[in-house]
Amino acid sequence: MKLNVKSFALTSGILFGVGFMLATWWLIAWDSPGDIMTKFESFFPGYSYTYAGGIIGLLWAFVYALVIAGIFAWLYNKLGGSKNVE
Repeated sequence: MKLNVKSFALTSGILFGVGFMLATWWLIAWDSPGDIMTKFESFFPGYSYTYAGGIIGLLWAFVYALVIAGIFAWLYNKLGGSKNVE
């Protein structure tokens, strides 16, 4: 079974991006100090532990997940062979 690289990468990017934004907003809404989330400031330029920073984090998480999932799916297809199971 082969993975559709574009679909897998896009789906992963959307899920990780939205998940990261919601995690940021959820922690802000519950008055969390954000110790874990502020660590992402070194990976995501422009990100800050704010509502606007959540949008920037969404974009960066989308890009990171898109690239990593695309590489993963491509490698999976290359190394998995062409076994057709029906």
